[in-house]
Amino acid sequence: QVQLVESGGGLVQAGGSLRLSCTASGSIFSINAMGWYRQAPEKQRELVARISTGGSTNYADAVKGRFTISRDNAKNTAYLQINSLKPEDTAVYYCNVEGRVRSYSSERMYWGQGTQVTVSS
Repeated sequence: QVQLVESGGGLVQAGGSLRLSCTASGSIFSINAMGWYRQAPEKQRELVARISTGGSTNYADAVKGRFTISRDNAKNTAYLQINSLKPEDTAVYYCNVEGRVRSYSSERMYWGQGTQVTVSS
């Protein structure tokens, strides 16, 4: 059993900042990549940011320069620092983890329940 818990969402004004956290717990042997996705109303879920075990990062063009993903492997936690928020950033943000529960298990994707980010103009 693997549980992902996100926190840090909320209602903020345009130009403000938020820091999202995602912590993995339960029966997990190892974690590979971690990432953040978001889904706005009436839109498809999209990748926002991703970070590998080695620290390599990828960002969606819309968030480059404003969002920063990081991780603390000792805490099995990923963070997403969001600055200069825009109304179009409003969405449910989901944590995604690539990992395995045993050394001999295949890697699989795990998802959190999501945290709401709402940006007012």
